[in-house]
Amino acid sequence: MANLKALSYDLRKNIVDMIVEGKGGHIGGDMSVVDTLIALYFGTMNIGPENQDDPLRDRFVMSKGHCVEALYAVLAAKGFFPIEEVIQNFSKFGSKYIGHPNNKLPGIEMNSGSLGHGLPVSVGMALAGKMDGKDYRVYTVMGDGELAEGSVWEGAMAAAHYKLDNLCAAVDRNRLQISGNTEDVMAHDDLHERFRSFGWNVIDVKDGNDVDQLIVAFAEAKDVKGKPTVVIANTIKGCGSAVMEDKAAWHHKVPTAEEYEQIMKDFAERKEAL
Repeated sequence: MANLKALSYDLRKNIVDMIVEGKGGHIGGDMSVVDTLIALYFGTMNIGPENQDDPLRDRFVMSKGHCVEALYAVLAAKGFFPIEEVIQNFSKFGSKYIGHPNNKLPGIEMNSGSLGHGLPVSVGMALAGKMDGKDYRVYTVMGDGELAEGSVWEGAMAAAHYKLDNLCAAVDRNRLQISGNTEDVMAHDDLHERFRSFGWNVIDVKDGNDVDQLIVAFAEAKDVKGKPTVVIANTIKGCGSAVMEDKAAWHHKVPTAEEYEQIMKDFAERKEAL
């Protein structure tokens, strides 16, 4: 676990380098969601370069596809492709490392980024697994701003109706979106109760930037029978540096040279303090 926590700061550095080199990216959400992705890829899911074509592999859909930088960093750390290649080519003309998930890359199940699509598609994947008698699990990560999309709740109803206990969704609950605080833009009120009322098992993770807590939550979800599970990860947008933390302006931003220096210093200090 200590190694995974240290890895989170290494990957944050890679994400920032990616965004600086590509001159754009959704840095704030990357920083809040990267720990969830680490928990999934290194502590939960049966997926890696060695079994990426196995029909029994677990499936993952990055519904909040605008935070693809975090996904690229985690997939690279898992061995799907070299991180140096990603950093050098991210968001460049003609590059396959585009600003939203690209399923022409190894390890990516579907193109995403049009918010509200990830959960419904994941419902289909999970239902197919049930119908085919295949013992795999399906995971998706959504942003809390994304939950204003009606298709999310259509998918939620279908998942509960079909008792998809092989489906686990995670919500990156950082409470900020491009237009401000989620509760000002489209309030979620009690998100736990809302998902529960749709027939889901709900697990709240108090510190959604703690890999330990996340891995425990995803392990608990595997034991739930007869209903899908959602993990509500209470995160901090821009987590890792005071320069970015809890600031809506960092939803999509490239740091200046001075900000970059301070951000990297903050990452190093927090890693050292582990």
